[in-house]
Amino acid sequence: MTAWRQAIELSIGAEDLARLVSIAQSRTEPAGRVERARILLAYREDPSFFAVGRALGVHHQTVQRCVERALAYGPMAALDDRPRSGKEPTITAEAKAWLVSLACRKAKELGYPHELWTTRLLARHAREHGPAEGHACFGKLVHGTVCKILNEEEVKPHKVRYYLERRDPEFKEKMAEVLCVYREVKIIKETAAAAKQKPSDAVAIVSYDEKPGIQAIAVTAPDLPPEPGTHATFARDHEYKRHGTVSLLAGIDLLTGKVHALVKDRHRSREFIEFLELLDAAYPAHTAIKLILDNHSAHISKETRAWLADQPAGRFEFTFTPKHGSWLNLVEGFFSKLARSVLRHIRVTSKQELKDRIMAAMEHFNQDPVVHTWSYKLDQAA
Repeated sequence: MTAWRQAIELSIGAEDLARLVSIAQSRTEPAGRVERARILLAYREDPSFFAVGRALGVHHQTVQRCVERALAYGPMAALDDRPRSGKEPTITAEAKAWLVSLACRKAKELGYPHELWTTRLLARHAREHGPAEGHACFGKLVHGTVCKILNEEEVKPHKVRYYLERRDPEFKEKMAEVLCVYREVKIIKETAAAAKQKPSDAVAIVSYDEKPGIQAIAVTAPDLPPEPGTHATFARDHEYKRHGTVSLLAGIDLLTGKVHALVKDRHRSREFIEFLELLDAAYPAHTAIKLILDNHSAHISKETRAWLADQPAGRFEFTFTPKHGSWLNLVEGFFSKLARSVLRHIRVTSKQELKDRIMAAMEHFNQDPVVHTWSYKLDQAA
């Protein structure tokens, strides 16, 4: 009489258990690893090869082999395939290192018109030059093998990841100045809230920037509306007509949320001065107007400085963001909202219509102003 199979006692530590649960629920792990993780977790709950196999739709011997491998080598090692017998690899470690070092150089440095490598170009170069460099194993190299070698070293020479170099030696100092202004906004808001009053008009703090190059694009055929059950979206002809571009000059009052804006064909010093005149007319004469803005040439030009010199002392005060520090300016978030909600897919018949619709959007936003708040690293402001 055949003896009953005895259940194998499988112990899984807390750390391995958490990793197994993560792998079992993953959508990016290889299917084999996911299946084996589920087998081990199911066997831990019900130590029966037949029950687990029936529940997961696999043969009970598959369950048994997975559990026995986990018992012998550990739960995590049991998820991977065992090394198989076969022909020894012919590509040496030195050849792989040579290929990876080659991939870390630009293709143009070796005389190719390409800026970066493609796997096929890299494989061809290795086939042509590898044997002369002492790597005869690359004589018949294919691009699939190149991909495997590069994946092992986590090198992707065909891709570019952008970064931003800080070129302003006074970046931290200028950032601290901007954060101090935001801290002042916070104090004014808290003081007004404690007194249950509106913020005093003694000071106005405005986050300002320009959004240039807004395109006035017209359709060449009417848009077709959605039809329930037939067309879910608007349909638009691919052809379009350009009417030029406009620039939006806008500033947000950080205490009230009101948006001050102008839409012009350009954004030179004269347009910036016109915006300053708009602010000057919008606030009482005794209000100190503080602007947070970038280092655009129009903001520090001779014309702008001359206009500011004619204003009463203390009327305007500028705080400049550091170079490559436009993310410190709160108005950038407003521009993002404008682009997503108003400018996206916009079509007009003329440049003037675009200007009118942008200004109508400003009026719409001012009907229910949103007070923008800065919190990042604010506790580090002096």
